[in-house]
Amino acid sequence: MMKTPYGAGTTADQILNELNLHGRRMIVTGGASGIGLETTRSLAKAGARVVVATRRPEAAEGAISALRRENPNAEISVRALDLADLRSVRTFIEGWEGPLHALINNAGVMALPSLERSRQGYEMQFATNFLGHFALTLGLRRYLAEANGARVISVSSTGNLFAPVFWDDPHFRFIPYDPLLAYAQSKTACILLAISIASRWAGDGIVANALNPGAIATNLQRYTGGLQTPKALQKSPSQGAATSVLLAASPCVEGVTGRYFDDCQIAPMREARRPGIPDGVASYALNSDNAERLWQMALQLMGR
Repeated sequence: MMKTPYGAGTTADQILNELNLHGRRMIVTGGASGIGLETTRSLAKAGARVVVATRRPEAAEGAISALRRENPNAEISVRALDLADLRSVRTFIEGWEGPLHALINNAGVMALPSLERSRQGYEMQFATNFLGHFALTLGLRRYLAEANGARVISVSSTGNLFAPVFWDDPHFRFIPYDPLLAYAQSKTACILLAISIASRWAGDGIVANALNPGAIATNLQRYTGGLQTPKALQKSPSQGAATSVLLAASPCVEGVTGRYFDDCQIAPMREARRPGIPDGVASYALNSDNAERLWQMALQLMGR
């Protein structure tokens, strides 16, 4: 198993130190807050042209303006994207032109306290965290292929260790809704997306990996009462963004695909969740049959 020289304490800037990303175009969904903002900042600082895709572009402009003041040479733009509305995803795709070197599927919602549904009627966490990103990635495939070595990054979490995809009822029409199980299912699906892309699009030169950013106190935990992870195991936003930028830009992982990373390293596969602080990746989240099944499900949900 390959090793990188980085770890849990590494920051995004340390990953990109001395790298020149000029000429590379990248999209960061949810790139104006939390670890997404740090991902945007670090990639732009290294010279990449970053498009921040966000549900509320007007609100995002404040944070992005601050990044531009910090780095006047930064090439950062903001575009509207509501991942919970497949029509918005189509509009975003229709407005894209030219090669795309990295797509960081970072945006997400967590543990919505009551059952909510997307515009198309799907459970909101599954729709936002997975299905919207699936549709976005699928629609941008030709531009990823144009880049000759593009990278797709899916931000997952240790939530994958708490639930597989509920194949017969992913939208909780029969299963009693549970906020954390719905979140866990969506994060397992994010990993399976990377597994599918790695096998399906290798001929286009596209690699895909998933990751756990770690425990970072952000607005993501607003429905959970705040971050519950012990202080010693928590990360700063810059440390949380490190694995994302590693997979998006570092030569250390050139050609690596179909993997799940944690603390900037490939994470061990687990056949069962271990007591204590969860770690690793569930075997069902790396299963190629599951990845194919989810791909077909997602196409059906998109009406294709």
